[in-house]
Amino acid sequence: MPLPCILQHVVDVHCHPTDSPITPAAMDQLSITICAMSSRPSDQSLVRDLALRYPEKVIPGFGYHPWFSHWISLKPPVSKEEHYRQLFSPSKEREDAFRVMLSHLPDPVSLQDVLLELRQNLEGFPRAMLGEVGVDRAARVPIDHSASAVELTPFTVPLEHQLVILEAQMNVAVELGRNISLHSVKSHQATLDLLNRMQEKHKASWLRISIDFHSCGVSTETWKALEKSHRNVFMSLSTTINGRSPGHRALIAACSPRRILVESDYHAIEECTKRTWDMVLTVAEVKGWSVETTWVDDDTREEEWGVIRHLKNNWDEFQLGNHTSLQSARRRPCR
Repeated sequence: MPLPCILQHVVDVHCHPTDSPITPAAMDQLSITICAMSSRPSDQSLVRDLALRYPEKVIPGFGYHPWFSHWISLKPPVSKEEHYRQLFSPSKEREDAFRVMLSHLPDPVSLQDVLLELRQNLEGFPRAMLGEVGVDRAARVPIDHSASAVELTPFTVPLEHQLVILEAQMNVAVELGRNISLHSVKSHQATLDLLNRMQEKHKASWLRISIDFHSCGVSTETWKALEKSHRNVFMSLSTTINGRSPGHRALIAACSPRRILVESDYHAIEECTKRTWDMVLTVAEVKGWSVETTWVDDDTREEEWGVIRHLKNNWDEFQLGNHTSLQSARRRPCR
């Protein structure tokens, strides 16, 4: 691994450390900055507490992942069964599967309550992001999310339901000027349409924030269209997800040097640094960038930057937002 003075400039822009036990020793040894995502009711407070304990190392993300969006009710309170039956409309052939799934599902929470908690969490942390949120047309609902061996049902959350919840959360993020970590799987056209709607709806306020397509899996053609249409869109890649397919290298090659970020998308904090660094090395190789072995803040010309300086500059621009006038920030030199 590189020196700590190099790692202090590396940001894992998307991980899930509260999905596993976290020891003080592991956090003390963490040399990078992490963006810790939440996804469901139980981990909003866990991410909040982690960010409070380690404010210099943890940037929190608050929000509801599409895999848990069926737990949210868009209408006034109804019974648990009525909510899920209206949402999934089980056929006679699927009634038994629905009944088994229903016994493990929680009582639904109202979208109004979700947005209230989201607003409170974002306002409590000036650097907090909205995340992880998004849309997913591929994921099937498990019988029991908490089971050690997850068994899937034939049900999927209707895309329209996911989009209403996502757009409501994004509206809060735009209002508060907060960046977004976005999940999009098998939903690329729906995501493009949503971004276009948000741009038209929020006008200049839309450009105040940045959107990261995390573990980005779109085609190179789709990404090029995204870059052209939305100046505030970035991509981040992980070995955990993107490393499964060689196509991620073509995506790195197609991405603007100013729009690429790196992540681990991992749950064990002990692994986040190595997994993020592995993607740093992949980006460096594909882009033909050198890998820094020391760090000095100076006025090095952009064409002489190594991969860490490129990624740091991108992260600074991502955090800054205000994409009509991008600028870079500096950190103290390596000693």
